Amino acid sequence: MSTPVGAAEGPWLVVGLGNPGPEYAGNRHNVGFMVVDLLAERIGGRFKSHKSRAQVLEGRLAGRRVVLAKPMSFMNVSGGPVTALRDFYKVPLGNIVVVHDELDIDYGTLRLKVGGGDNGHNGLKSITKSLGPDYGRVRFGIGRPPGRMDVAAFVLKDFSAAERKELDYFVDRAADAVEAFVEHGLERAQSAYNS
Repeated sequence: MSTPVGAAEGPWLVVGLGNPGPEYAGNRHNVGFMVVDLLAERIGGRFKSHKSRAQVLEGRLAGRRVVLAKPMSFMNVSGGPVTALRDFYKVPLGNIVVVHDELDIDYGTLRLKVGGGDNGHNGLKSITKSLGPDYGRVRFGIGRPPGRMDVAAFVLKDFSAAERKELDYFVDRAADAVEAFVEHGLERAQSAYNS
């Protein structure tokens, strides 16, 4: 029986998913990085390289000890760095939250949950293979590709000009949702942010 999310002692690990490198920075697939970058600004710290192949920042969020992380492996092998961070910081599975893009949700809509499938998301697939499925997720809707556009091409494209008008607002809201998850637990955060 796994510990319920947020019930365990110990630090929280908040992982934003994305691909490293400037050419990916504005991609839909990198919205997880965008959210943890904003959380880092709120903490007032800077990411540093960690031996786990991730950029990390330790600090306090919502009064709790938190490790923010951006795996520097590519998306489809995120599980290795996330597992290494969990082991290094001794984070209970119930205190891991992964922020990622989600195709099956309208753009800007958030869904918070624990467990479930990977819905074809290679970052989640890799993490689930390493940790099992019972970690927290903040799913950031990016919508489906238009027409017959290939899904892989869509997620590796930058947000459109129209989407970028609201992107800062949605990223801010997703960062608020992560803070609520850490501070109040899943159910209260869901009732506030599962729009």
